[in-house]
Formats: sequence, structure tokens, C-alpha cells
Amino acid sequence: WFSPEREMLQAAIDKSQEHVTGTVRLKLYKGSVNTVGRWSDHSLYSEKHVTFEEDAGAYDQKDAAGFIRLNALRLKLIATRNERVKG
Repeated sequence: WFSPEREMLQAAIDKSQEHVTGTVRLKLYKGSVNTVGRWSDHSLYSEKHVTFEEDAGAYDQKDAAGFIRLNALRLKLIATRNERVKG
């Protein structure tokens, strides 16, 4: 519990929670949980940006291809390294 690794993890958790505020409404029924409402002053959610249709230029479908290529490169490099390490 008092290890440096736990302290590093706690720092990451603390940073990720800096702007987490608000309320969440849940429905509990027969062992299941459903979110039925949420609200926050610091929410990043915007109805204007949740569509891939008319979003005032926030998202361009062409951007996805570059992202996919870059992410795939990272994963390929990791796989190559792992194979090399295995020998």
C-alpha cells in the first residue's frame, strides 16, 4: 500500500479527477444498474459534437485514416519488440 508504484498510480488518478464534479442518477433493478441521468458544470459533452453529420467542423472523417495508421504503427512496433524479446 505504501509503495512508490501505488503513489504514482494515485497521482494519475488524482490528476484525472480534477474536473470530475456533478451528479449521476442510477436505476437499480434486479442486479442491474442503468444510468438515467447525469449533470456536471465541467462536462465535455456537447450535443453539437455528438454527431458525425453537421458538427460545425469539429470532426472530419478523413482524420480517422491518419489516426488509425499511427495507432496501428505503435501496435506493430510493440508486437515486433515483444517477438524480439521472446527470442
